[in-house]
Amino acid sequence: MFLPMNDKQFSFWKMRRSGMSNISIANLIGITRQGVSQALLIMDEKIDASLREMAHANRIQVEKIDVKRGILFGRSIPFQTGAFILISEKHGMQVWYEHDGDCISCDEFTKCIEFIWDFAAELGIKLEKTQDPTKMAEELLVKVWEDQG
Repeated sequence: MFLPMNDKQFSFWKMRRSGMSNISIANLIGITRQGVSQALLIMDEKIDASLREMAHANRIQVEKIDVKRGILFGRSIPFQTGAFILISEKHGMQVWYEHDGDCISCDEFTKCIEFIWDFAAELGIKLEKTQDPTKMAEELLVKVWEDQG
């Protein structure tokens, strides 16, 4: 499923994810709270479907989905490791796997650092400063999982 990131419903979803209430979104946009609620229900269904489709395509067994924050927690069947699918307004949908890598020598080092910082900021999560993307990702995912209650 294509995730319409430029859609008005997606902008409502981003506002809610940043902590805005439905009534605040409604007042800002100039529509009813019910209109915002309806749009968010539709967007939550799209987010859920997109996360599940990506999990299926990557052979990830779903453990938990947080549609309000755009995160799927799962386990990679072929790699036998933790797997996460994350929806970022800046970076789109990303699949991440738990692994011990040599991040410093990786060509994707800068991209990983940028994504982790950006995604943490989108969720309002503060991270410790480090130059190790693996440790940053672990810290981010632990904080997100703990927030699941």
